[in-house]
Amino acid sequence: MDKLELAANPVTGHKSPGGIILAGSALGVVFGDIGTSPLYTLKTILWLSGNNPDPSVILGLLSLIIWTLILVTSVKYAFFAMRIDNNGEGGIMALMSLLVSKGKKSRWVIFSALLGAALIYGDGAITPAISVLSALEGLNIVLPEAQPFVLPATVVILISLFAIQPFGTAKIGKVFGPIMALWFFAIAGLGILGIAQNPKVMLAVNPYYAINFIFSDGLASFLVLGGVFLCVTGAEALYADMGHFGKKPIWIAWFGLVFPSLLLNYAGQSALILAGADLTQNIFFLLCPSAMRIPLIILATCATIIASQAIITGAFSMTRLTMQLGWLPRLRIKQTAADNYGQIYIGTINWLLMVVTVGLALFFKSSDNLAAAYGIAVSLTMLMTSYLLFIAMRTIWHWNLICSVSIATIFLILDTSFLVANMIKVIDGGYIPLLLAAMICTVMFVWNRGVKATMQAISEKGMSIDDFFIKIREKGIPRVPGSAVFLTRTRNEAPPVMRWHVARNRALQNKVLSVTIDTLNVPVVDPGQRFVVTELRPDCWRIIAQYGFMERPHLPELMKEIEKINDQFVSDDATYYVGHETIVGRDDGCGMAAWQRNSFAFMVRNCTHVINYYQLPNDQVVEISRRVAI
Repeated sequence: MDKLELAANPVTGHKSPGGIILAGSALGVVFGDIGTSPLYTLKTILWLSGNNPDPSVILGLLSLIIWTLILVTSVKYAFFAMRIDNNGEGGIMALMSLLVSKGKKSRWVIFSALLGAALIYGDGAITPAISVLSALEGLNIVLPEAQPFVLPATVVILISLFAIQPFGTAKIGKVFGPIMALWFFAIAGLGILGIAQNPKVMLAVNPYYAINFIFSDGLASFLVLGGVFLCVTGAEALYADMGHFGKKPIWIAWFGLVFPSLLLNYAGQSALILAGADLTQNIFFLLCPSAMRIPLIILATCATIIASQAIITGAFSMTRLTMQLGWLPRLRIKQTAADNYGQIYIGTINWLLMVVTVGLALFFKSSDNLAAAYGIAVSLTMLMTSYLLFIAMRTIWHWNLICSVSIATIFLILDTSFLVANMIKVIDGGYIPLLLAAMICTVMFVWNRGVKATMQAISEKGMSIDDFFIKIREKGIPRVPGSAVFLTRTRNEAPPVMRWHVARNRALQNKVLSVTIDTLNVPVVDPGQRFVVTELRPDCWRIIAQYGFMERPHLPELMKEIEKINDQFVSDDATYYVGHETIVGRDDGCGMAAWQRNSFAFMVRNCTHVINYYQLPNDQVVEISRRVAI
């Protein structure tokens, strides 16, 4: 996925295509999840409601779907959330960064965003499994004898999908948009065929039927919301992928094609039920004339693979963003397309997702069983987003309290209702995405706390630049030809790695640069504000380099830029000095809990080395190990 805007691309500098072209591209990235939900949503809702084909029940269920799509996706995300962007970027982590930059650094703001991000990983592992299973289960209608092969075929497709990730998907990604456009036109056409069999189904646009259904059968009707919610899983992608395509293209795609297609298809399925369809079969595939079912199954399988690809790519992007903001260990990132910033591959995330996704498919065996675990994590993520939207209304838009509370309360009531209705799924498998989210949240907090403890331990033994140079002059430390670049987190003190270098080698280069990399709470930093150079003393400079959370630092390129304004520094002659921490416990027994310290030490040992992360030239790097007690 490319970071595309309506004007110039701030990462690549290339001009972006027009709104219609971008809207077509968005079909293959943003709407894969929500676009394939008709495969299993109504089937699950009917099962929860006891497969009752009574007209009032069917109209009530359809009305719930229609108004859920309107209120959650169209109003909450398209109309409200997408208007609160972090310099064009959206998503729960970008929203948190925006609020933090505005001074909202409360624990609840940070916790809500991190929990929401972790939950996206948890539910994202289910999406490929349930989507591909749902598509292939259409074979049960055409070829009942193929039923034993549905699960093995699903596993083969999923493994193949993850296996091709290291090679990149830029080339095949160009056909994602047209395939998804064909998919939406197809499901809209099928919906029209179904509506023609019972036009009365269009009465469900009246919200009376939804309200009447909710209050008609007490708790049983309320719990059906857990199935209704499946129609908006993937709505979060409208906001999360806003930075890749811009607001208008996503709005064009949603209101111009995706939203009408979904409404027509759900209405068509409901009309077919009112006309007496066999509820033991998948209603979606019964909409299709029997002669066209095999092509529809192939198209549905392609659509679900595209939806799964979008989930995987989104997981890579979310991981990179969270790493840049300092909440995850550095992982090796492979750029799979030189001219496409969004085309990346993170091996650790890819293989972990594959193991979990394939494991879920094998454990639950069918889309009906998977639906029991699906939705609870997304509903909790949406609740966290609603809370942050309320804070943004007050902080970013400066709305008064009454207006902010009124709007936020509507969203919170909706999200809370869906969450409570989904809680029944916990014992049936919903605990799996919650458990995954809890593990990811723990990793985030341990890593962030460990980094802060490490920085504090290092700064406690700090020394000012002036005192350092006075000390080396007193000791007669010789200055040798060349330039030395010291990477450090400290700003106002002598870099620890420089002190250790002098202590070990008894010499220091003539030209010394102290470099600190800052990741700001904005997606992209203007090139003119990339770095600030301060001369601390003759032949000694401090460089503060700034990058956005959507950018990957490239230190050699930065050094060449500095060379242009400082002719005393020669980048090709520079030696880069980096520190490598070995984490140990404090002698006084204080500091981090042992399990946290050991977990952090494990992550430090296994994360991508700073040499690779900052893309340093291997033949110009010296690494100095150090023991840090936390």
